[in-house]
Amino acid sequence: MAAAQMDAPEGAPVKKKGKGKLLIIGAVIVLAAGGAGGWFLMKGGHGKTSAADAAAAAKAKPAVYLQLDPAFVVNFQDEAALRFLQVGVNVMSHDPEAIAAAKEADPEIRNALLMLFSAQDVKSLSDVKGKQKLQAAALAEIQRVLKEKIGRPGVDAVYFTSFIMQ
Repeated sequence: MAAAQMDAPEGAPVKKKGKGKLLIIGAVIVLAAGGAGGWFLMKGGHGKTSAADAAAAAKAKPAVYLQLDPAFVVNFQDEAALRFLQVGVNVMSHDPEAIAAAKEADPEIRNALLMLFSAQDVKSLSDVKGKQKLQAAALAEIQRVLKEKIGRPGVDAVYFTSFIMQ
């Protein structure tokens, strides 16, 4: 300390180095904590694979379509007249194995859809919401049949390629 006083001009105050070291140590601790927190945050999402990740991986495969031929024709009773409904149905999946299972289960799928379509009424199918509701119900029926066959729903979407009410 005597050497420090000799280098300094007379009357100049002597600086203490303790606060500078504390400031540097504090900055290092803050940076280390921030780095560790960032590392845990970034690493946390990669450890687990979820069903959503599996579905995203399945959708990375190209879509495969199956047309259910011939078109479905059902009759249903309206208040005063006999009505007919003709629906063309295509099934879409990203899983070729599910499409193969749907081909094998065609009679069961057609039966389930015929029962579903014949249970409808004209009033509910007259607007877009009614048709979308029927489309969702058709998807659920096909997924139910495939779940019994292959243990998973397998089908991602059902499309009505024709829809005629008479």
